[in-house]
Amino acid sequence: MGAKKGYFYIVVTIIMFTSYEVVLKFISGQLNSMQLTLCRFSVGFLILLPLALHTLKKRGERLDGKSIAYFALLGLLGIALSMPILHVSVNYAGSSVAAVLFSCNPVFVTFLAFFLLKEPILPRHIAALVLEVAGTIAIINPFHTSVNLLGTGLALLSTILFSFYGVMGKRKCAQYGGAVVTCFSFFFGSLILLVLILLSHIPALAQMLTGAGLAEFANIPIFAGYTLQNLPYVLFVSVGVAGIGFCCYFLAMEYQPASVVSLVYFFKPALAPVMAWMIHGEVISQNMLVGIVLIVAGSLCAIIPGILESKRVSVRK
Repeated sequence: MGAKKGYFYIVVTIIMFTSYEVVLKFISGQLNSMQLTLCRFSVGFLILLPLALHTLKKRGERLDGKSIAYFALLGLLGIALSMPILHVSVNYAGSSVAAVLFSCNPVFVTFLAFFLLKEPILPRHIAALVLEVAGTIAIINPFHTSVNLLGTGLALLSTILFSFYGVMGKRKCAQYGGAVVTCFSFFFGSLILLVLILLSHIPALAQMLTGAGLAEFANIPIFAGYTLQNLPYVLFVSVGVAGIGFCCYFLAMEYQPASVVSLVYFFKPALAPVMAWMIHGEVISQNMLVGIVLIVAGSLCAIIPGILESKRVSVRK
């Protein structure tokens, strides 16, 4: 039963994460990326707070100073550092290179989970990673652009930070539950982001960022740009993608290995073109089709043996 719950949460996470960029296209250029990141995770925190408090009460747990510091570290790594660094990497390396590296974070999660959580690396995990890396590269096709070393390095750093966020978050899931881990990492991540946004209004710093070609990170607005027309889309990426999506991501880790749950990031480049075709009428190219087939094959390599194993266990019981 637990395994089935895990796969249910994985499916919900995939749907939410995949729809993010597709929904964002409706409000493209209307909001600053850092501003939207702050909105997503702060609203996600508020939505999850009642569930998190209920979970704490149900489990008979209280947050001590050590756990609060741990959640603050999670928020720093996964939200306040990883997301802005990813945005900066796009300025230098382009969205395709940044996307292919970030979508490959399951590779890092698999090995980090082995060292930090003692999760085994099985042959099917290696096969899945190889197929899905190949599929992601086929879809995004980053080799058609000149590679910028700074941008690539920043994208890689963002991916590693987010991988640590996922693996370290799982450590606390057993004690507090996925909703609590997600909620309070969102709180501290949003708090640090707010401080960074306020610092961007310091004239000297704003001038320096603008001079470095990072005008997007200077004088970042907090409330400007929101309208009744874009509010439904903002709420979807905040409540749905950030709140429900990330919560289900950590809830899935209560029932499945981190290496399996992290595969949701491989589904994203495979399913996003299909969703964009259905909603926006975007064309699916030949390399996208090849990539989708490879990613689906890789995901099946990782997931089907686990389903069969759980069925055999339930039959023996």
